[in-house]
Amino acid sequence: MNLFKEVADIKTSDQLNLPVPEAHFETVVVKPSDIQKEMVASLSERAAKIHARLVDPPENNMLCITSDGRKIGLDQRLMNPLLPDDPGSKLNACVNNVFRIWQEGTPGRLTQLLFCDMSTPKGDGSFNVYDDIKKKLVEQGVLTEEIAFIHDADSEAKKKALFSKVRTGQVRVLLGSTQKMGAGTNVQDRLVAVHHLAGRPV
Repeated sequence: MNLFKEVADIKTSDQLNLPVPEAHFETVVVKPSDIQKEMVASLSERAAKIHARLVDPPENNMLCITSDGRKIGLDQRLMNPLLPDDPGSKLNACVNNVFRIWQEGTPGRLTQLLFCDMSTPKGDGSFNVYDDIKKKLVEQGVLTEEIAFIHDADSEAKKKALFSKVRTGQVRVLLGSTQKMGAGTNVQDRLVAVHHLAGRPV
């Protein structure tokens, strides 16, 4: 940082006093399904065994339990893809919200960003929330070409082209992780909503 400061002046947002849009924050809370409640109860049992030193750390540990809790909180199918798709899940609530805003913003071709750090597409046909969201949006009427994954832009040139499509409204829903889409994503020209699909334990 000291070396960087020798060649650059650092200015923070409060020093620059730049105009920023007024944001409206909304937290959408959904109720867990009966299956999710059972899964969370099993996490408590696993944690009790760990605290009692009844299992070896490589077999099960608190990091694994935390990770499984986040998966359960996002969508129960992340634990078992054969489980039913709960209509009242966090994922489905997000899809409905994205579709409603997409409809409202159609005249101006307004755009949305959807951040999700878990269950990114692997391209092997396995269940992931990205493909599930896209499939459901397309089924409701969103054009396939208006939905994109930041992970498909695997070079700077492709990323630049994708961001250009979002700025012009050709792509209206862009999904990505915080790591890939968090910093340097210059697509705010038509941006109307940003969704953070968090996977917190239920």
